[in-house]
Amino acid sequence: MLPEVWIEHRRSDDRELVGWIAPEGDDFVAFDLLGRKVTEHPVDWLTAEEALEARGLGFLAGRHRLQFSDGTSRPVRITEVNTEHIVVIADEFGIASAVGSGADTFELPFPAPAELEIAG
Repeated sequence: MLPEVWIEHRRSDDRELVGWIAPEGDDFVAFDLLGRKVTEHPVDWLTAEEALEARGLGFLAGRHRLQFSDGTSRPVRITEVNTEHIVVIADEFGIASAVGSGADTFELPFPAPAELEIAG
């Protein structure tokens, strides 16, 4: 669930939502579309906007890794992101893009849990 104090930030060129900015003391913290901090420490408003613009949306299209409680992990791709949940699909060998692949899907809470990592 999206905290009430989070303020939408949209790119200036196409108005696409790229995250939120939340007040923290006299400064602000930027959060991406997964609900994760983009700025490590509170910053001024302009710096928060710049951080979100720099993060953009491209990171959502890449491969991620989902860690499970038994210590195993699987490569996944994000298929849906909203402020209620995040849906990922298993992506071993690029299978996520195959129509009718029957790949496993996993529904995660928003903000994304630490178990969802950007694969690097």
